[in-house]
Amino acid sequence: MTAIVETQELTRRFDKAKAVDALNLYVEPGEVFGLLGPNGAGKSTTIKMLTTLLPPTSGHARVAQFDIVRHPAKVRRIIGYVPQALSVDSTLTGYENLLIVAKLYDIPRAERVVRVRGALAYVGLETVADNLVRSYSGGMIRRLEIAQALVHRPRVLFLDEPTVGLDPVARKAVWELVKQLCADYGTTVFLTTHFMEEADILCDRIAIMHFGRVVATGTPTELKTSLNKRSATLDDVFIHYTGDYLTSGGNYRDISTTRRTAQRLG
Repeated sequence: MTAIVETQELTRRFDKAKAVDALNLYVEPGEVFGLLGPNGAGKSTTIKMLTTLLPPTSGHARVAQFDIVRHPAKVRRIIGYVPQALSVDSTLTGYENLLIVAKLYDIPRAERVVRVRGALAYVGLETVADNLVRSYSGGMIRRLEIAQALVHRPRVLFLDEPTVGLDPVARKAVWELVKQLCADYGTTVFLTTHFMEEADILCDRIAIMHFGRVVATGTPTELKTSLNKRSATLDDVFIHYTGDYLTSGGNYRDISTTRRTAQRLG
């Protein structure tokens, strides 16, 4: 099967530091692929390169056979992206936020209303579509951001820490939405997360990053079995391959970004 996302020796340097170091990954069409790792491991940098927001220093990557450097406009047309940071305008309604995106993607005028209303209904926001986003809860905002990323019907959806800052009920609602997308449309989902339960429930396959490199890849079951430990969990797998959480906690900027996102969604 031809990979829908593939990287070859993908590398990104910031001055002398390698945030992503010769990354080799492939993602199959229709699967949920999870990229795990401590803060500062290179997960968000990887997503930013794959979504054409950040050029690689070296190496190659393709999304649906389009090279991220040579064909960035074509890549953007076929992907959706929900970043960690807030990506909707609180002074507009949910409908208005999606309408702007529909215009940016040149969705024909005759289709816009149906497409926007349909996306809002799909994520369960049809009854609050005309309310200002500032009145939404954290879970509703996340669902709106996913709807915003889906309005142009992307083949690949990138989710960077999609449930950070959400309470358990809202988090499970996002999980169900991701599962529904895969079942209904065969959407390929590429996500990063710090929640091991989330990765275990959602992901068909997982890659674990540490210091910019992939240190383990496999299905959740394969990774847990690799420890040769009875009743091993993904938490055990994570700690085995990346070490102690306290020694891999990321820098001030990483922590600040995560906390700001949690505060906004909370």
